[in-house]
Amino acid sequence: MAGKLDLDPLLVARARELAAAAGRPVVDLARTHTTVSVERAMLRLFGLTGADPDGTPWVNRLVDEIVAQNGLAGGVVLPAMHALRRYQPLRGASFGEGLQVLAQKAAAGAVSFGGPFRGAAREAAVRAARRAVSKLDATRLTREKLIRRYGDAPRRPWIYLIVATGDIYEDIPQAVAAARAGADVIAVIRSTGQSLLDYVPEGATREGFAGTYATRENFRLMRAALDGVSRELGRYVRLTNYASGLCMPEMAALAGLERLDMMLNDSMYGILFRDINPIRTFVDQRFSRQIHARAGIIINTGEDNYLTTADAVADAHTVTVSQLLNEYFAHEAGLADGQLGLGHAFEINPDLPDSLRLETAHALLARELFPDAPLKWMPPTKHMTGDVFRGNLLDGMFNLVGALTGQSILLVGMMTEAVVTPWLSDRDIALQNVRYVLSAAGDMAEDFVPAPGGFVQQRAHRVLGEAVELLERIAAGSLLGAIADGTFGIMRRPPDRGRGLDGVARMSEDYFSPFDGLLP
Repeated sequence: MAGKLDLDPLLVARARELAAAAGRPVVDLARTHTTVSVERAMLRLFGLTGADPDGTPWVNRLVDEIVAQNGLAGGVVLPAMHALRRYQPLRGASFGEGLQVLAQKAAAGAVSFGGPFRGAAREAAVRAARRAVSKLDATRLTREKLIRRYGDAPRRPWIYLIVATGDIYEDIPQAVAAARAGADVIAVIRSTGQSLLDYVPEGATREGFAGTYATRENFRLMRAALDGVSRELGRYVRLTNYASGLCMPEMAALAGLERLDMMLNDSMYGILFRDINPIRTFVDQRFSRQIHARAGIIINTGEDNYLTTADAVADAHTVTVSQLLNEYFAHEAGLADGQLGLGHAFEINPDLPDSLRLETAHALLARELFPDAPLKWMPPTKHMTGDVFRGNLLDGMFNLVGALTGQSILLVGMMTEAVVTPWLSDRDIALQNVRYVLSAAGDMAEDFVPAPGGFVQQRAHRVLGEAVELLERIAAGSLLGAIADGTFGIMRRPPDRGRGLDGVARMSEDYFSPFDGLLP
């Protein structure tokens, strides 16, 4: 357990005990509440697709009508199944088509969703849930088969590169070019503001701003393109998108059905940086992670974002605290260690003396606390000034620390960060930087050992100690209270405010989810 940092195993165990104590009330809350997005995700897994002429998804129209008639506390699945049997909307149709016609009738005010909901509706819901889980299993098995067929990335860290033109048909050739240039993971950045939409758009899109809308069809198109280049290159190229914001569970469901490999999934990002209600996002996060667990998707958490607002030295321990909490929440939702892409970042002011030593201590601390997790190491953004030469050097030092400390997923830094959306040429230069450092120093993790009792060890011990002290305070109070007090990222987000609160309800005694016992 001591490793290169000689961490105290009893202190590490204490940190995990405190994280569980702090997180357990939030899990209890998530187990006893539902949200409109959780209910919509279940119907999407059942096969409900499409949108009305105004672009509102039929799943939103159906859920909104059931909630208007029955409320949210009992869930929407039993009323939907009961009505589907009662109205028989389309003989000979698939289950999803039947749900779509039911949604159309409901939107026209032609359906009553009253009970009682007898055993036949419950049995139909369980059968539909089993079919949905089988689809998630099939996509996971397809991924495993393709990795065996094409091969996997020959090394760690995986090189993770972003494309974000706003137009899926422009993203695809850029993603293919990036894979040919060495990228192992392609991340399609979501259009600005999509996290605040309480619906998932339908179809292929070409009009995103600073990113491309996350839709099922866009997922399908990009996955097909990356499968093609995987065949060409002889290695499986992974695809990432977002399961965050007001539609976390729906995004997770669509990703599982279309075989995405990673998803950014962290309720704290939405709480802190999008002012989404904390209860809404913790409830949504749990169900979305259950889907990820079953589909074999790696989550990426958002601790790096804290350091864009907080000080990366003074508040380094808040990153460690969040990682420990995310580990607890992820395990409770059924995710394995190999699916925990816990985040951290290279965000210390480079003008600070010993900044590289501090970054090394923080990165190595994360690596040793979570030895089996595919950590996601994020490049400098906060202190990129527009000087592209300095920026390329900083990215090279970031890459070096990643190699020294054995990081798992290395996001490619851009020397044009905070200046422009990167050009293909910018990405090529950035990939050259990564390839050089990993070629020259990729195995130095086995050689690099900090001096016993030296600067790096002392700094890591201090951050861990401060993390334990903070966890003790949180466990003595509450995690929701700590978030309200601005503990993370200096943002104050109380539990009774924020976007999406009206879409949350405490489950009633007759609440029913057909996925209980099927998802982890």
